[in-house]
Amino acid sequence: MRRLFLNGCLILVAFTAGVVFKSDPPPGLSQFFARRTAPAITERVSDRSVVEQLMKQFNVPGVSIAVISDFKIVATYVYGVADVDSRTPVTVETMFQAASISKPVAAMASLKAVQDGRFSLDQDVNTILQSWKVPDGPFTKERRVTPRTLMSHTSGTGDGFGFPGYAPQAPLPAIPQILDGVQPPSNVRPVRLERAPLTGYEYSGGAVMIQQLALMDAVGKPFAEVAREWVLDPIGMTNSTFEQPLPRSREKQAARAHNRTGARMGDPWHVYPEQAAAGLWTTPTDLARFAIEVQLSLPGRSNRVLSQMTVREMVTPVGVGPFAVGFQISKEGEGWYFMHAGGNWGFRCDLMAHRVNGYGAVIMTNSDSGGDLIQRLRRLIQQEYKWDAVDSPIQRRYGPI
Repeated sequence: MRRLFLNGCLILVAFTAGVVFKSDPPPGLSQFFARRTAPAITERVSDRSVVEQLMKQFNVPGVSIAVISDFKIVATYVYGVADVDSRTPVTVETMFQAASISKPVAAMASLKAVQDGRFSLDQDVNTILQSWKVPDGPFTKERRVTPRTLMSHTSGTGDGFGFPGYAPQAPLPAIPQILDGVQPPSNVRPVRLERAPLTGYEYSGGAVMIQQLALMDAVGKPFAEVAREWVLDPIGMTNSTFEQPLPRSREKQAARAHNRTGARMGDPWHVYPEQAAAGLWTTPTDLARFAIEVQLSLPGRSNRVLSQMTVREMVTPVGVGPFAVGFQISKEGEGWYFMHAGGNWGFRCDLMAHRVNGYGAVIMTNSDSGGDLIQRLRRLIQQEYKWDAVDSPIQRRYGPI
């Protein structure tokens, strides 16, 4: 028992198992004694029966999970099948389409080019591009489109249509054809400016494709080769590739696409020539390695790809919208996280990692309904591994209790 005087009132406080009990404090003072407590855990992502029941509920044939704690991969979980027709089980080496999680991985490659002095983040992208140009017009009179705005979705491009991908045997457009759209074999509309740069936020895969082309023009190599040499290999992402179509040697390793009922799609998957925006094939383990590299680079504990100063661009919002260069930044509970979700034809996935505390998770599924499952699994992970995303704010009080 402890005697405290607060605002002239005597408060008797007992401590039992970390819970604070109070003896009739004056009205309005109870908040000074509140302690944050994590919610009780009733289900765990490590419980196969729990996860399989959720998979059945949401019609998801297969899911693969990697959990990060203390800047290390501490657990991997695999459930279900990579293909409902063949009943091939999901393993830790099963590759899924990362969809839009391709974007922050691609952004790291562009930042490596910036670090190496090939161009700057705030340079007019038309001075970098050689094989295509952003059309001039009234929106670029005062501010030019730059790599920073392209990778943070603030360039002013408007292409909310996304990328549907192509059947495996279909002809594929080159990047300038994707950007100009309309004409076959492109299956999307043109990527064009709808507002001046840095005047608003609109998610834009087309902007990321402009940046991919700029990187290729500056380096003089195919994008998949640059990403392999500069990002994937240095980080140890051995089960990852931006090659599109997926090489035949990797096909047995790849999960198949499924619809919202959990049935196989007609094609095994779609092909995405929009590599930087949607074309990465990978595993949760490899994406967790990528997230850990960002986490360790921020305090200067690693620099396999980017320096401490350069990697901060990936987690520092540009001033308009929720994105930094590559990642979305969000405050969840009491923590700041860098994250990205992804959705391709028949695939859904999610990456979320803490800015400073060294934990996170990657969840990948092979179903159009995987997003609902991911939300449930992410919450289970947050509770089981005690993330501050589930913490309540620490209430104000006078002195230590």
